[in-house]
Amino acid sequence: MKGSLKERGIRLTRQRQILLDLIDKSGRHLDAESLYEMARAKDPKLNRVTVYRTLKLLKEGGLVDELDLMHFGGDQHFYETRLKQEHAHVICLRCGKVEEFFGEPLQKLRRQVEDHFGFHIVLARTEIGGYCAHCQALRAREMTEAGAAETVAAAVDPHPAGGEILRRGPRNQAS
Repeated sequence: MKGSLKERGIRLTRQRQILLDLIDKSGRHLDAESLYEMARAKDPKLNRVTVYRTLKLLKEGGLVDELDLMHFGGDQHFYETRLKQEHAHVICLRCGKVEEFFGEPLQKLRRQVEDHFGFHIVLARTEIGGYCAHCQALRAREMTEAGAAETVAAAVDPHPAGGEILRRGPRNQAS
């Protein structure tokens, strides 16, 4: 990483080193605010503006990728070092858990895109949204409970507010 900074003409300051270490070694995808809080624990003099400027510099220098991860955190962006092997991000849309998927299927997809479009891919980012096993189980339980609650509610009040009441007998019809 240090060599990569020098090659790009970026001086490695103590603050930049702290942020790079946090991004590279945390094992998580961190947003700017989390990085700021973690960096402040290491250097209380570090301010928020420095963190944001440093992230922008590292991104422009090609050392860090800024990701939106299916916009799970709203407008939050997350950061990871670019020196990793190309991979897909698999994001749980319920709990926000992020997994990284590496392997031949991604390389095959890349080759297919290049062949189909006659395109030379320099960088590929793939995001896959869905539900992790834990959240699938929670959703299934909620659906079961919701179904049971609807059944109980219908048995207690067969004519819920706002529901249509069936009329029996003749209706006035305008001719």
